[in-house]
Amino acid sequence: MAQISSNNGFKQCSSSHLEPTRTKDVDKQEALQMEAEALAKLQKDRRVPDNQRHFELSSSTKQKAQVFNKQDYDLMMFPESDSQKRAVDIDVEKLTQAELEKLLLDDSFETKKTPVLPVTPVLSPSFSAQLYLTPTIQRGQWPPGLSGPSTYTLPSIYPSTYNKQAAFQNGFNPRMPTFPSPEPIYVRLPGQSPYFPYPLTPATSFLPQGNLPIYRPIVNPDMAKLFDKIASTSEFLKNGKARTDLEITNSKAAVSNLQVSPKSEGISKFDWLDLDPLSKPKVDNVEVLDPKEEKNVPSLLAEDPWDAVLLEERSPASCHLERKVNGKSLSGATVTRSQSLNIRTTQLSKVQGQISQKDPNGTNSLPTGSSLLQEIEVKNEEVAAFCQSITKLKTKFPYTDHRTNLGYLLSPVTVQRNMCGENASVKVSIEIEGFQLPVTFTCDVSSTVEIIIMQALCWVHDDLNQVDVGSYVLKVCGQDEVLQNNHCLGSHEHIQNCRKWDTEIKLQLLAFSAMCQNLARTAEDDETPVDLNKYLCQIEKPYKEVMTRHPVEELLDSYHNQVELVLKIDNQHRAVDQVIKAVRKICSALDGVETPAITESVKKLKRAVNLPRSKSADVTSLSGGGDTSKSSTSGSLYPENPVQVSMDQLTAAIYDLLRLHVNSSRSPVDLTQSSRNIKEAWTTTEQLQFTIFAAHGISSNWVSNYEKYYLICSLSHNGKDLFKPIQSKKVGTYKNFFYLIKWDELIIFPIQISQLPLESVLHLTLFGILNQSSGSSPDSNKQRKGPEALGRVSLPLFDFKRFLTCGTKLLYLWTSSHTNSISGTVPKKGYVMERIVLQVDFPSPTFDIIYTTPQIDRSIIQQYNLETLENDIKGKLLDILHKDSSFGLSKEDKVFLWEKRYYCLKHPNCLPKILASAPNWKWNNLAKTYSLLHQWPPLHPLAALELLDSKFADQEVRSFAVNWIEAISDDELTDLLPQFVQALKYEIYLNSSLVRFLLSRALGNIQIAHSLYWLLKDALHDIQFGTRYEHVLGALLSLGGKGLREELSKQTKLVQLLGGVAEKVKQASGSARQVVLQRSMERVQSFLLRNKCRLPLKPSLVAKELNIKSCSFFSSNAVPLKVTMLNADPLGEEINVMFKVGEDLRQDMLALQMIKIMDKIWLKEGLDLRMVIFKCLSTGRDRGMVELVPASDTLRKIQVEYGVTGSFKDKPLAEWLRKYNPSEEEYEKASENFIYSCAGCCVATYVLGICDRHNDNIMLRSTGHMFHIDFGKFLGHAQMFGSFKRDRAPFVLTSDMAYVINGGEKPTIRFQLFVDLCCQAYNLIRKQTNLFLNLLSLMIPSGLPELRSIQDLKYVRDALQPQTTDAEATIFFTRLIESSLGSIATKFNFFIHNLAQLRFSGLPSNDEPILSFSPKTYSFRQDGRIKEVSVFTYHKKYNPDKHYIYVVRILREGQLEPSFVFRTFDEFQELHNKLSIIFPLWKLPGFPNRMVLGRTHIKDVAAKRKIELNSYLQSLMNASTDVAECDLVCTFFHPLLRDEKAEGIARSAGVGPFSPTPGQIGGAVKLSVSYRNGTLFIMVMHIKDLVTEDGADPNPYVKTYLLPDTHKTSKRKTKISRKTRNPTFNEMLVYNGYSKETLRQRELQLSVLSAESLRENFFLGGVTLPLKDFNLSKETVKWYQLTAATYL
Repeated sequence: MAQISSNNGFKQCSSSHLEPTRTKDVDKQEALQMEAEALAKLQKDRRVPDNQRHFELSSSTKQKAQVFNKQDYDLMMFPESDSQKRAVDIDVEKLTQAELEKLLLDDSFETKKTPVLPVTPVLSPSFSAQLYLTPTIQRGQWPPGLSGPSTYTLPSIYPSTYNKQAAFQNGFNPRMPTFPSPEPIYVRLPGQSPYFPYPLTPATSFLPQGNLPIYRPIVNPDMAKLFDKIASTSEFLKNGKARTDLEITNSKAAVSNLQVSPKSEGISKFDWLDLDPLSKPKVDNVEVLDPKEEKNVPSLLAEDPWDAVLLEERSPASCHLERKVNGKSLSGATVTRSQSLNIRTTQLSKVQGQISQKDPNGTNSLPTGSSLLQEIEVKNEEVAAFCQSITKLKTKFPYTDHRTNLGYLLSPVTVQRNMCGENASVKVSIEIEGFQLPVTFTCDVSSTVEIIIMQALCWVHDDLNQVDVGSYVLKVCGQDEVLQNNHCLGSHEHIQNCRKWDTEIKLQLLAFSAMCQNLARTAEDDETPVDLNKYLCQIEKPYKEVMTRHPVEELLDSYHNQVELVLKIDNQHRAVDQVIKAVRKICSALDGVETPAITESVKKLKRAVNLPRSKSADVTSLSGGGDTSKSSTSGSLYPENPVQVSMDQLTAAIYDLLRLHVNSSRSPVDLTQSSRNIKEAWTTTEQLQFTIFAAHGISSNWVSNYEKYYLICSLSHNGKDLFKPIQSKKVGTYKNFFYLIKWDELIIFPIQISQLPLESVLHLTLFGILNQSSGSSPDSNKQRKGPEALGRVSLPLFDFKRFLTCGTKLLYLWTSSHTNSISGTVPKKGYVMERIVLQVDFPSPTFDIIYTTPQIDRSIIQQYNLETLENDIKGKLLDILHKDSSFGLSKEDKVFLWEKRYYCLKHPNCLPKILASAPNWKWNNLAKTYSLLHQWPPLHPLAALELLDSKFADQEVRSFAVNWIEAISDDELTDLLPQFVQALKYEIYLNSSLVRFLLSRALGNIQIAHSLYWLLKDALHDIQFGTRYEHVLGALLSLGGKGLREELSKQTKLVQLLGGVAEKVKQASGSARQVVLQRSMERVQSFLLRNKCRLPLKPSLVAKELNIKSCSFFSSNAVPLKVTMLNADPLGEEINVMFKVGEDLRQDMLALQMIKIMDKIWLKEGLDLRMVIFKCLSTGRDRGMVELVPASDTLRKIQVEYGVTGSFKDKPLAEWLRKYNPSEEEYEKASENFIYSCAGCCVATYVLGICDRHNDNIMLRSTGHMFHIDFGKFLGHAQMFGSFKRDRAPFVLTSDMAYVINGGEKPTIRFQLFVDLCCQAYNLIRKQTNLFLNLLSLMIPSGLPELRSIQDLKYVRDALQPQTTDAEATIFFTRLIESSLGSIATKFNFFIHNLAQLRFSGLPSNDEPILSFSPKTYSFRQDGRIKEVSVFTYHKKYNPDKHYIYVVRILREGQLEPSFVFRTFDEFQELHNKLSIIFPLWKLPGFPNRMVLGRTHIKDVAAKRKIELNSYLQSLMNASTDVAECDLVCTFFHPLLRDEKAEGIARSAGVGPFSPTPGQIGGAVKLSVSYRNGTLFIMVMHIKDLVTEDGADPNPYVKTYLLPDTHKTSKRKTKISRKTRNPTFNEMLVYNGYSKETLRQRELQLSVLSAESLRENFFLGGVTLPLKDFNLSKETVKWYQLTAATYL
């Protein structure tokens, strides 16, 4: 006999001769001699080809010739015998020890049967260890990179029947059965998903007794497949396929499709080896293969063990692999283990076959292919159900349906009103095959595309009756998109852009059969099964894999080898250290989770190895043994070995850790559904409780930075907490193998399970308290910081089958951090997401709790008539219904609305408000809510969009919303896709109606599929929902067809190449950047020359190569690239795009999306503001692509052409436009474009709160179209300069822009057009307030830095003024225009003033009070003493309101002529008050009383005060010289700048006030007259073409009266507009309390006057309008000519 040890730690025993009389123990030398003899025999046998050994193989009926591995146990080979005894015929339990020894030494025993393994039952005596060989594989052999089948079973003999509550603290699952189950259990291994499952079949462990050698537990086929998958993953992949730094070493050969040998039956009997066979204990329950099964089992050629280790060859059936490892291409051969050596991993196929049959989607085996992700995917039940649903969806879209499988892109359509106005005809140029020149003709934009096709076919065919017009299409020249035949020509966005840019409309006539349909699905695509992971190999995973180097199987192999080594050698200390290291690696691979059982077992092992050992213990340690401490059967012949016992306990703890992973992702009824009772949730009165045990895998950085940790546990539904969040206790970190945070705390929510809605979600947020004494942190302010949120994980309390979660759960809590530490550099892969594992223990009752849907009352709801309500209640209800959205509803409003919900059925769009007002979503209230929902009239798709928000988590509600949204068109859906993608986060489960809706639309429209791909790909970076997006993306790629997948793969590759170039250019120095760019672009060029590629930005553009000479970069901080590509369409122009790295473009995408939606709203209402809508796409974290608008420059570049101070000049923009539009007609058209586009920009930037506006992010096209770029600041988050906001104006409207609008320096009627366009556009957007709030609200979970909560939407809601009327909003926006235009001059002054203050600031020389209207303090020594002073006269002024100013005449000593200063009554008051402060003990002259009866600012009051102030001044100057000649008095009389300007007018004031001189009257006024609720509204809008006598520009204002009015109580006035003949007012003059009958007897007298500083206002014109001529029931807007009418 000889014992053979292979180099991989496996042992095999072979013997050709056995001495049956040998009974004594074998010492060490004899054992070595026996091993040498056996080795020699093996070598001899190898040279004899006829004596080859064979093994039998078991396979499924569908598969043949699978990989076979022998049992990995120490075996003894016995000579063959003609006599045959069947193991099944022997009752092993009844055998005595002597009978068993005799049987084992019988050469005739079981000579031709498959070798069997003894299993000693401990807790499960009925367990039978069947030997099934090789798992079933559906297609081909084991895929490339996969090792052969290998399995381990989990030993279930260790005590696991502990109490419920105690079970939560020990890391074990109390519900693990102790009997084998045909159902798979799922092991979760590292990955991003909180539930990333791998199947594992439980079985009773093999537990040898006495002095048997320790055997490794059997591994079932599912476990083998799991380990092999992980092995292939960890070999080739590290951190998402692109981060591996491993070298593929120790490759093992693939052995597949081996020929069956007819000599396989002649195999010697196998048994386990013991140095003394007589010492073997009793063995029972040994089961072998059935003879009928055995006949169908082919055999494989058995190679020599040593050859098997070194064997390395390629499997004929395997596919060639190319993977990227450290940037190099690596070809991988199939890898399996040796047939004869890896006995431990020998597999049985029956269990696998049972599991495979249960796979619902037909992907029960591992298909061959190049996708490693496909090979490692093992679906949990929810994913499997999702696959089944997607497979069903796929059948509804066969490739033969051309309506949903066109294979090309359709040009988007936007409905535009008033297309039949002027310029409704367009010139069309159509390229037709066979014609050298294009066919050109003029057509109406309202003509359908089909009519245009017929007109073009007239040039080709004489008789159109013989032609199928529907088989032709019009393709856009230069783009791979086709006009839609059933839509009018002018509704296509491409045609609208051609009209906007005034470019020729070029089309191409093609037959449908001639169209390139390479994106269409094929029959092969329809036959390909759905696989979520098969096509994700090119997708970058943003998360960091925890397991990086060793697969679990190899780690377990290493562990068992080390255990055997410990039991063999004398010096066990070092070997035990290696065992502990192996255990640590296993725990590390399993997410760093270390259970208390492992910790305790390691401690016991360390103690046991230090105990003194006896000779018998030595022998026992060599022979091995099982767990004999507590669970062994009687009959052990030798004393227990403490080290061996500790090893057994440690092994049990390791496999219990595997159980923990297994059970954390299983449904409650997976294992024992048939044997467990079910209880409905609504009858369960127990409170919700769970135990927070620990957080595993804590990084050392956290340990050094944080002192304590705690969890906030919250329970939410509809985005709100169901109960006050509960905080755990604060604990520190513990260190065993790894750092962990251990709470072991029971959390009880005082809410019954019956009160929980189905969509209840448990949120656990981890906080860290900073270490106050840590000085290693670079943050000097750490001590002043509060707790930091470190991560959050969410768990639905009910799973997708509606069962309440139970048992131990391992929840993955993800955190994200940049991989780069150098400031200013861009990480290669952006963010890397790392995770810790949170262990939460839920109760495991003896029954399963399921949530059942209540019975819906489908009886017709009685519709209450709104008119039957009392007027006040009706009015209140209508006010609530007319509110813009549910955001502004108060609690009282919600209670009232829910009470009156049955009155609202005729207002269908108010459903979101009603559902948001529901008092709760408890089970007992759902029936009424669902009944209302089922009978509610259908909502408009855009109104139903609100039901997808976080406020509505109910699955029934969301399903109804999706049904209503299905009415939306494909083009509208494309515009709103970002919101739909984010709404997936509010779905509780993966298989939702929203997911199916998006995928079905993507199947029918390539543009939707393309946009959805890039949005999902970008969303993979989401910490919490990345895995869900990965599943949806996998479904999209699986459904889309091979052509679409290949195209998207090329686009992904192009983006990766451009990203690499951009990073290199950015990192290069300024002078070398162009050289680096040119060199790096060669790789992109090579790719494009091999593959034509559609642009990710716009799939209708196809690029064939680069124009490298035209490629460049921009000089901004991000150093974006300008990429120029040649169009694959010879009729197309060059393609220019910008590619950015280092900037998050998602916010730009959102801002541009909102602007595009605004433009479409305006177009639908007939308002074309000629907006420039360019495309922007985020292709990954901090990188993306932007469309470049041709023939455009920034305002800075334009202004700099006129010098450094060009930004302060008014003419640069106008002159730049005139340079590109030399003729007067061209310039007028460009100016008009500027007016319209500027109005649209002002409204859009104000509504969205776009800030950080400067002349480098505002651009102007040569055609006059203005547009904004770079939307890094929005929703009112202004760029700050220190503590000051840079953006002080509501929006950018500079004087040079006003110069272009007015056509010169003075205001003209064109500016009134600009104001009207702004106000009209603003009011149209206000009507869609709810839409914009909903769209922005759905984007809150996207993680944009300036859109994080509902509070960020407050800016938009306030900006849109939803509760005001259109007239009030018009006034409001007019004031904004004035504010923006008026602030331009002050901006410069503020900037200069701030600089001056920073440079020259200082404290006053003394603390003397200084007058507010005088910047400095003066003295009589400087100005001279005053000889005489008196109040000379007064004048009425209107700046900004009506008031009187007093002219003070001052004569100083030594001066012949008096000077004049102008002071108000308030300034006199300030002088007196401050004199009282300075001279509190002096008696000062009395000051006139400020209070007057009646009106203050009238002439009588001014005349009286003139006398009083004159008396005050005389008394003041006659007072003590200390008072009369103090610096304060001198400062008051010191001339100011305003005094010097008006002094000339004041000198002539003594002659008398000016009077208006009669003369020519001209101009017109635009009024809006309306009446509602007993109030007359007169809006003074504009006045044009005013005339003055002296030709100077007046300061006009409007005054109105309702005549007759003897007491002048009806006077109303507007503000004053300065220095203009064409003022814009947009002010509302209101008359309350007038009935219509009263107003019909009145006349409206309107006068236009000019306000003057030092003389009376003069009359400019007026008009008298009898109100009986107006229809007061509607608004009247009209221009009225001004006349020389008399006025009051």
